[in-house]
Amino acid sequence: MTTKENDLIYDWNLKGKRPKKPRKVMFDDETLRDGLQSPSVKHPTIAHAKRILELMDSLGIDTADIGLPGAGGEHAKQVRALARHAAKNNLKIGLNCAARTVIADIEPVARLQQETGRAIEVCTFIGSSPIRQYAEDWTIDKMLAVTETALSFAAKESVPVMYVTEDTTRAAPETLKKLYGLAIDLGAKRVCVCDTVGHATPHGVTQLVTFVKDQIVQKSGKKVGIDWHGHRDRALDIINTIAALEAGADRLHGAAVGLGERSGNTPMDLLLVNLKLMGYIDRDLSSLAEYVELSAKATGRAIPVNYPVFGPDAFTTATGVHAAAVIKAFKKGDNWLADRIYSGVPAGDFGKTQAITIGAMSGKSNVVFWLTQRGYEATESLVDSVFAFAKSKGGVLPDSDVQKFVNKKVGMKKAGR
Repeated sequence: MTTKENDLIYDWNLKGKRPKKPRKVMFDDETLRDGLQSPSVKHPTIAHAKRILELMDSLGIDTADIGLPGAGGEHAKQVRALARHAAKNNLKIGLNCAARTVIADIEPVARLQQETGRAIEVCTFIGSSPIRQYAEDWTIDKMLAVTETALSFAAKESVPVMYVTEDTTRAAPETLKKLYGLAIDLGAKRVCVCDTVGHATPHGVTQLVTFVKDQIVQKSGKKVGIDWHGHRDRALDIINTIAALEAGADRLHGAAVGLGERSGNTPMDLLLVNLKLMGYIDRDLSSLAEYVELSAKATGRAIPVNYPVFGPDAFTTATGVHAAAVIKAFKKGDNWLADRIYSGVPAGDFGKTQAITIGAMSGKSNVVFWLTQRGYEATESLVDSVFAFAKSKGGVLPDSDVQKFVNKKVGMKKAGR
């Protein structure tokens, strides 16, 4: 913390016993694959997808899932275009592709890897919970057999593997030992623990990830990474992901604006914000706003007005008392103070700014600030007129409405009326 932070903010978040800071945190972005499984989004154009991939790269995101080429058709074309774009432009971000645990889905990834000359991790997924096994009429022997066939093929083709167990948070320990154990024996470099239906609580996540780390990965004697993939059905997605990190997961999955099936995936943007504020990562996130806005635009998803950090209301205040405090900070010439006096998130760190608007609950200080910021002389009569206009309306006024009213008043004054 800076001297100013120590002097002006008493931070209870830093008191008492805290989890050990992770040595390294990596991120896998699912926006362009898992995020697109939402039934209410449109698929982005290839141009938009390429730019989103570039923004992921600029944010220091380690890997991106660029799709499931085994699906064929236009989707496979986009996957190929993204892989070629990353190779041609020397993007640092690693690439991976989703695949069922079958040769037919792994083979296109092997071909793409050969074509681009870049390693492309294959994320082979298979259901693991008793409820999934019952619905599919799967036996553990059948699951182990298909795993061996698929991962043996991947090893033969030199395709790096992350072995993904769907619905891990409802799977039995012995099943996980057998599936992960075989995958690791067959060369999988990473295993992915999934909360596919958003079932877990932070306590459950801690128990599960600790079990996978201590009872499976460490006992294998091999260097194997642990991924965490969470969904937000119970709105526990971010806190569960942080719990997974603190329990031993070293790569965390998310999608821009929480895109994904049902209620969506862990929002990558808000995960990055929280981990930076917690001191778990230290990087420039000023392009995060563009990443969020473009991902929303490209998929036809409106950003909720009250969406944290990146929603239109996140750093906007019209309330008199709140606005007055922010305005006093601005008058001190202290943007650091203005960014924190009524905000737990410093807007400037994430490509945003504080905004003061005018509404029925505003004070005259809002009006003075609004006028001054736009180059108007905040005379007593003009301030009183705008203030009365705001009080006569319900809710917060659009800036355009205030602008029209002010222009009319100023024009009347110039005309001598």
